[in-house]
Amino acid sequence: MTPDADGPTTPSPARIRFALLALAMGGFGIGATEFVAMGLLPDMAADLLPGLSAESTDAANAAAGWIISAYALGVVVGAPTIAAAAARWPRKRLLLALLAAFSLGTIASALLPTFELVVAARFVAALPHGAYFGIASLVAASLMGPGKRARGVALVLSGLTIANVVGVPLITWLGQQAGWRVAYLAVAGIFVATFLAVAVAVPWQPGDAAATMKRELRIFTRAQAWFALAIGAIGFGGLFSVYSYVAPLATDVTGLPTGAVPFVLVVFGLGMTIGNLVGGRLADWSVRRSMYLFFAALAGALVLLGFTAQHPLGLGVGVFLVGASAAALSPTIQARLMDVARDSQSIAAALNHSALNIGNSLGAILGGMVIAAGLGYVAPVWVGLLLTIAGSMLAIGTFALDRARQRRGIPLPSVTGAFGAIGD
Repeated sequence: MTPDADGPTTPSPARIRFALLALAMGGFGIGATEFVAMGLLPDMAADLLPGLSAESTDAANAAAGWIISAYALGVVVGAPTIAAAAARWPRKRLLLALLAAFSLGTIASALLPTFELVVAARFVAALPHGAYFGIASLVAASLMGPGKRARGVALVLSGLTIANVVGVPLITWLGQQAGWRVAYLAVAGIFVATFLAVAVAVPWQPGDAAATMKRELRIFTRAQAWFALAIGAIGFGGLFSVYSYVAPLATDVTGLPTGAVPFVLVVFGLGMTIGNLVGGRLADWSVRRSMYLFFAALAGALVLLGFTAQHPLGLGVGVFLVGASAAALSPTIQARLMDVARDSQSIAAALNHSALNIGNSLGAILGGMVIAAGLGYVAPVWVGLLLTIAGSMLAIGTFALDRARQRRGIPLPSVTGAFGAIGD
C-alpha cells in the first residue's frame, strides 16, 4: 500500500484504534531515543570522553550532558521549520518521511566514532521530533472527534511516557550489558517498526490546503503564544534538570548500585504515564486550573525529592511525583498553545515540543553547571525548583492577561472543529 493509497474514506472503529496505536508507537520510539541517554550518560561519557573521564568522572558526566542538550536543540530548530514548511503535505505522507529521518539519524548516532560527531548526530536525529508529535497530535485529535483534543494529544504522548516505563529501562539495561551503541541500534529498530505500522494503519488525511508559511509564522506575532512557549521552555526545565542526571543521583547520592538505575527509570516512567493521561483529561476540563494545579504539584515534588533523595524510598517517591506532575503539564501546555495559535495550528502543535525541549536543554545545561561547580547531584533538583517557580509565574501572567482583555471587551481566541471548544 502506498502512503496515501487508502484515500479519504471514513475509517472503522477498529482501524482508528490501530491508527492511534501506531501513532503512539512513534511516541514510544521518540521517548526511547530522547531519554535513553539519561540512564546511559556515564557509559557514554566513559566511552566518548575517556581522557576527561580518567581525570574526573563528574566533569565527564557534565560534559556528556551536551549529548542531551544537542538533541533538545535539534527539536527546537526542527519543529517550527518542518511544521510550517510542510503544513500542506498530506499528513500520513509527512509522518512517514519523519519516521524515515528518525531511523537514519538514530543509526548515525549509534555508529559515529567521536563525541563531536555523536553530538552532531543527536542534533540531526532530533529535527523531526516536534513535527512528528505536532502532526500526529492533529491526526489523533481528528480521529477521536470533537471535545477530545487534549486527550488525543495525551494518547500520542502516552507512547513517550510508556517508553519511560518499559522501553527506556530495558534499553538502558541492554546498553549497560552490550554497550550504548547497541542500545541506539535497538531504538532505530523501533522507528522502522513504527514506519511500517503507520504505513498500514493510519488513514489518509489531507494537509491544510490553505496553509502558507506566512500564515503559520503569524503565531510569532501573538504575545500569548510567546507566553505559552515560555511556560513550556522554562517551567518544564524543572523536570529535565533532575531527569538528565538521575543516574548519578541514584548511584552517588542514594547509594544504589548501577544495576538499580533501570528500576529508578521505571518509577519515573510510571509517574509520567499516569500524569500524562490525567493531564490530558483535566486539560479538556480547564486548561487554566490544570496548569496551576500541576505546577504546584511539580514544585512540591521537587522539594520532597531534594530533601529525601539520600534514601531509596525518598528517591522512588520523589522521582515518581516529579515525573507525574511534569508529564501532566505537557498536554496542558500544548492545549494552551493551540488555544492562542488561532489559525496557525500545525506550527502550534509542533512548537510545544520546541518549548519543552528548550526546557530539556536548559535543565540539562544548568544542572551540569551546578554539578561541575562541585555542588553535588542534588543541586540540579533545586535548579529545577527555581525553573518551576518561574514557569508558574508565567502561567499566572498569561491568564491575568486573558482576564484583562476580557474586561476590555476583547474576545478570547477559540478553537473549534476537530479539536472541540477550548477550556478556560
